[in-house]
Amino acid sequence: MKIKSCALIVGVVMVGAVGMSGCATKSFVRDQVAAEDQKVDAQGNQINGRLDQHDQQLAGLDRTSREALERAQAAGKLAEGKFLYQMVLSDDSVKFPVDRASLSPEAQARLMDFVNKLKADNRNVYLEIQGHTDATGTPDLNKRLGEERAEAVRLFMNKQGVALNRMATISYGREAPVAPNNTRQGRAQNRRVVVIVLA
Repeated sequence: MKIKSCALIVGVVMVGAVGMSGCATKSFVRDQVAAEDQKVDAQGNQINGRLDQHDQQLAGLDRTSREALERAQAAGKLAEGKFLYQMVLSDDSVKFPVDRASLSPEAQARLMDFVNKLKADNRNVYLEIQGHTDATGTPDLNKRLGEERAEAVRLFMNKQGVALNRMATISYGREAPVAPNNTRQGRAQNRRVVVIVLA
């Protein structure tokens, strides 16, 4: 009788121990799941923070810079998708003649300084070279002229060691003026090439 009683007590104790370990296992799993949920939430918040920062950067850029960044991202050209800076070659400083795409000595000197800065920075950047014109002439002529000006800059920079696959050109023609086209000074400002540097 005592042996049966002892066996019964041992059995009850073992069932209780198994039951308690089952509870402990469920509790452990719950804790682990909760910890993983917190990690996922933290990562989600971090990603959302980056997206918000990216949206704020986009909002702060002018239209043509924003479009350049979006094109580069769509083409998978960028690691981070950041606008770094831009350089403007306007008629005031480099003398783009009306209806011409050739680079003046002033333009070449400015581009050499720009290329040297790129080399000194030693970063993998993506350049979008935008050609702009004044409103003189037809829209088709201005699109072509803007492309020729941008391409002249791209080829010059390539000769100085900037890789072609790091540069793209686009022509806005007369679509994105920075000054009124009804004055000589305004038209001179609109005849320009903008080099946008993205990382």
